[in-house]
This record gives sequence, C-alpha cells and structure tokens, in this order.
Amino acid sequence: MNLVDYTDRLRLLALNDARLAEDLVGPSGRDASELDPKTLALVRLAALVAVGGAIPSYGALADDAVDAGASAAEIVMVLVGVVPIVGLPCVVAAAPSLAMALGYEPEDALER
Repeated sequence: MNLVDYTDRLRLLALNDARLAEDLVGPSGRDASELDPKTLALVRLAALVAVGGAIPSYGALADDAVDAGASAAEIVMVLVGVVPIVGLPCVVAAAPSLAMALGYEPEDALER
C-alpha cells in the first residue's frame, strides 16, 4: 500500500477518489488495512449491522472474527456497542443473523 497519512486518506475518501480504492484494497483485492485482523473483523461486523447486511454476510464476517481471535462474547458485544449509534431496532434485527452465524439457534431461546 502506498504510504499515505490519515489526513490524505480522509481527503481522498471525502472526494471519492478512485485511486484510494486501489490503495486501500490493493490490486490483488486483498485488504491492506493497518488495523489488526481482529479489530478489522469486529469493525466490519459493526458496519454490517449498521447497513442491515444480508444473512450470509454475518456468517462470513463472524468466521473472519473468530479466525482472527475474537470470542463469541466479543462478537456479541459488537451488537451492544453499536446500539447508541444505529439504534436498538437495527440491533434487534441483526441479532438473529449473528446468532445463527455463531451456531446459536435464536428460536430455541424463544421456546425456553
């Protein structure tokens, strides 16, 4: 990745500069983030909740987070952490998808 300081990245993002996409993702399509893999995976889960992501995306991103060393408890805390930003209804809508991604059947809890 080209060495660009954060102010330049912010300016290029604000301008929707196409060159930045290649700098961020790289020509190989792999992420070149400076965040550690666990933090990046948890941030991506938070973003997925914010945009109301598709169910399969939760599985892929939860797997990435676990592979990067995140515990199921840390992944669930992402939901709690974004409530003030995205609102409780958004988090409630995401919870079943994330539960299934973690191997927990949300309907089982309703039967208890």
